[in-house]
Amino acid sequence: MKNALTVSELTREIKKTLEDRFDSVVVVGEISNFKAHVSGHWYFTLKDTDAQISCTMWRGKNSYVFFTPQDGMKITITGKITVYPPRGNYQIDVNSMSPAGEGELQAAFEKLKKRLSDEGLFDAEFKKIFPHSRKK
Repeated sequence: MKNALTVSELTREIKKTLEDRFDSVVVVGEISNFKAHVSGHWYFTLKDTDAQISCTMWRGKNSYVFFTPQDGMKITITGKITVYPPRGNYQIDVNSMSPAGEGELQAAFEKLKKRLSDEGLFDAEFKKIFPHSRKK
């Protein structure tokens, strides 16, 4: 086709559009899948009840964070949207992070866990023993 773009051309245009438009964002959400890599970089997902976005916080930036991020923690981050062309993924390149209280999703999980525990559903009498899996 005459006006067809290559994948690289389209991805470059998307990258330019997103990175120019969202040069600085402030976002609140809950941490999920937090991973402190051996390189010192942090990788995690920031989510709410309806959406999620991947985040990266480089070693030089996360050294200024005064707490240890954990899954379920509600945080506020500042950063910018970046696009990684080889995968066509976008993410937030995080510059700063601060706690914003207990995450709603984590709080709902803890509330459910407490209710089920109060009902006795975690009591030993309800536990099942699973047979060992057979080795092939």
